[in-house]
Amino acid sequence: MLQVNFIRQNKERILKGLATRNYKEDSSKLIDSIIEWDDARKETQTALDELLAKNKLFSKEIGGLFKQGKQEDANSLKQQVDANKVKIKALEGDMRDLKDKLDNGLLQIPNVPHDSVPAGNTDEDNEVYKEWTGALPNLGDKALPHWELAKKYNLIDFELGVKITGSGFPLFRGQGARLQRGLINFFLDEASKAGYEEIVPPLLVNEASARATGQLPDKEGQMYYVEKDDLYLIPTAEVPVTNVYRNVIVKEADFPIKLTGYTPCFRREAGSYGKDTKGLNRVHQFDKVEIVQIVHPEKSYAVLETMLDHVAGLLSKLELPYRILRLCGGDLGFTSALTFDFETYSAGQGRWLEVSSVSNFENFQSNRLKVRYKDANNKTQLAHTLNGSALALARIIATLLENHQTPDGIRIPKALQHYVGFDMIK
Repeated sequence: MLQVNFIRQNKERILKGLATRNYKEDSSKLIDSIIEWDDARKETQTALDELLAKNKLFSKEIGGLFKQGKQEDANSLKQQVDANKVKIKALEGDMRDLKDKLDNGLLQIPNVPHDSVPAGNTDEDNEVYKEWTGALPNLGDKALPHWELAKKYNLIDFELGVKITGSGFPLFRGQGARLQRGLINFFLDEASKAGYEEIVPPLLVNEASARATGQLPDKEGQMYYVEKDDLYLIPTAEVPVTNVYRNVIVKEADFPIKLTGYTPCFRREAGSYGKDTKGLNRVHQFDKVEIVQIVHPEKSYAVLETMLDHVAGLLSKLELPYRILRLCGGDLGFTSALTFDFETYSAGQGRWLEVSSVSNFENFQSNRLKVRYKDANNKTQLAHTLNGSALALARIIATLLENHQTPDGIRIPKALQHYVGFDMIK
């Protein structure tokens, strides 16, 4: 959520950024309204404070007048106090209304894109930040997509997942289950080596947590909601892990704060019917290891580069061809200032599949979270937050199976063999 003072001082920059995002609302009118509501809120607060101060002073005077026997003067002041109480009640109602309007208006405005974000409206407008320079796997006509490999080697049972739950809930078994578990442990160990503290968070969050990281109200239609308990199944570990520091003032010396967490993730994928839903390409439940950093604002873009390097290192160790895309404005997430997507090449499908997003939210997310720190002048400032998938397993397994298939079975990369206990799926 943008700060009101930032909106006041950067109206033209915000409008330019919203244009890059192809923001459809009347952004200029909304920004003007936010400033007007904030002006009215300040005026109302001033009037309210003045009346409260008057009543506090009058109350003291009334007691003194009664002691002096000046009952008529005391009653006159008492009438003023009662009249002020009516005005105070009305002003408090006005304050609530203005605060609601202001909060709702601020929640509608996405983050301002970084200057490097290209204009565009679809994934076709995303910019290749790092191209794969090696040769892509060429397995010939005998190359199988991962869903056929999964069936051939009894690794994933999609039909049984449908029976138990429904479409988009695959069931891993045997060596497929061990591969899944091995990848999770591999990713967590690599994150620990990089200095991230491991977190095992809850898989359900309350509305305050989902709103703090920006899932609500933007992604409400994509989340599974448990109505009786008013809780949401998490779409990513980013939500509970980042909320560890909600409403916390950290020490500047504690930066960078580095957290990692493994969780299952649940996404309704509403509106995705018919969009590459075969096999593991798009599922409702998948496992993911997330990395989160809370950092000093001056360091966040340098930290973003280290996070990109971390994800790239994982893919290199898995011996998977990858490329990095800088997302265009129209493809950028609501809370992000700059996002890079990692894609791995799917040899069995002949296409690239997204397996990770790494984002810098600057202080947009921390403003909702109220993650703050004290600077050198002892002033409270907002931290910057970043997160990345390191990595999401569904499509990683898909490309790992497809790229490492051989006539004799599926080869397991050397870095992973220790975790799964075998070097070949046969």
